[in-house]
Amino acid sequence: MLKFYSPGKLLITAEYLVLDGAKAFALPTQKGQHMQVIPIEAPVLKWKSYTHTQEVWMDVVLSVDTFECLETNGTPLPLIKKLQRILKYVRSLQPIFCSTGFEVQTNLDFDRSWGLGSSSTFINNVAQWAQVNPYKLLDKTFGGSGYDIAVAAAKQAIFFIRNEYTPLVESLSYDPSFCDQLYFVHLNEKQDSQQEVAAYHKRTKPSNKQIESIDKLTSSLVKASTLTRFNELIAAHEKIVGSLLQQTPIKERLFPDFNGAVKSLGAWGGDFILATGDSCPTYFKEKGYATVIRYDEMIA
Repeated sequence: MLKFYSPGKLLITAEYLVLDGAKAFALPTQKGQHMQVIPIEAPVLKWKSYTHTQEVWMDVVLSVDTFECLETNGTPLPLIKKLQRILKYVRSLQPIFCSTGFEVQTNLDFDRSWGLGSSSTFINNVAQWAQVNPYKLLDKTFGGSGYDIAVAAAKQAIFFIRNEYTPLVESLSYDPSFCDQLYFVHLNEKQDSQQEVAAYHKRTKPSNKQIESIDKLTSSLVKASTLTRFNELIAAHEKIVGSLLQQTPIKERLFPDFNGAVKSLGAWGGDFILATGDSCPTYFKEKGYATVIRYDEMIA
């Protein structure tokens, strides 16, 4: 039996601009995705995937020669086609991949709607199994900058700069003295990262000045020794990205009366935000946002 594990991720800085070479800061989450692979005698690939509540969300049997679907077991066709596309591309990179039968099981630790990387952790696990470049596999299947793959591989905080299939990744230790003042709040909405990235590429590219500003903010944010300074940097970052996306920062739009700082994460408008201050749990729960998670409960 082979076992693989990849942690989830949260992109703290350089959302969208990371696609154009800006320096990003990202953190691994305590929860991730597990995959186990067991050789079997039958020339088939039995694939079963479970949610964080142990519900089966994919259950298929594929032939190992062409990955033709032999049993769907109620799995939606789009999911089957996506899996087949991934496996076929893996084989184009690694011709001997899955040449005999296997039983594969994947288990998510987190809610698929949270945006913590159900796709990237899946891709990284498959790439480890097949021993192929995970960045290339991600690019040809789901797309994106690859920072999520880098976090999954490093399993710790990183700086990330996109560079084709060999990005610049710097692992670092991040344990701010004010981490007890940091919270992650789920907005009760799911953002489609692939869709948002495609829309971003149709907009005007960021200027060199905007990228340089984000680079400096990213470096400064990690060095911030006080919550006041951290909040200032968050506000400056939100202003730059909001201007680029032609969107109003989320604090102005939804939480103008909140007395801490609020920062969008990832694709803006859905999934998690980062909020600061003691009043976070009470404030956001009163606003109808039930999922408020402390930094030390979320980050690995």
